[in-house]
Amino acid sequence: MTSTPNADPVAGSAAASAGTGPTGPADGIDPRGPRFGAAITGVLLLVVLAAALLGANVVATLLLTAIALVFAWGVFAGIRRHPYGRLYAALVRPRLAPPTELEDPRPPTFAQGIGFVITAVGAVLGLVALATGAPALGGLSLVVPIAAALAFVAAFLNSVFGVCLGCLLYLQLARRRRPAAPSA
Repeated sequence: MTSTPNADPVAGSAAASAGTGPTGPADGIDPRGPRFGAAITGVLLLVVLAAALLGANVVATLLLTAIALVFAWGVFAGIRRHPYGRLYAALVRPRLAPPTELEDPRPPTFAQGIGFVITAVGAVLGLVALATGAPALGGLSLVVPIAAALAFVAAFLNSVFGVCLGCLLYLQLARRRRPAAPSA
């Protein structure tokens, strides 16, 4: 997930754009890769929503579980090893011009973590609803489509408009952690 400034979010420098900071050529990622992954995720989340709305709760829950596992892969194995990123690198990037700038991988990795939490909660509660045989118990039948809808909004904004909500949240949190500059 992209659309983050190519600056060190903690230091606030533009070193990344110059290729000298933590997001320089050696460490940065092509910002189009996470957008490509967001597009795939968005399509899959639409399938989850359609399945849930059509009453195919087992299909919806299992697909949401698979999406949560893919998010987990991006978080724990790293954004560079994400399956959609690998697909992008193999099939799409060779057909494009090189990116004009590279992106710090930390914000998209954080965004993957948010996607993982949202979809994992939906998947776990959906699996509980299926296992208990009482999907309507306490509104559990709504958890899968709600989690899918929340994740879809983020994936859609990223893939279509380049606005990564998780990346923006990462930058806000990083700025809050930065110690205040001493006043003169």
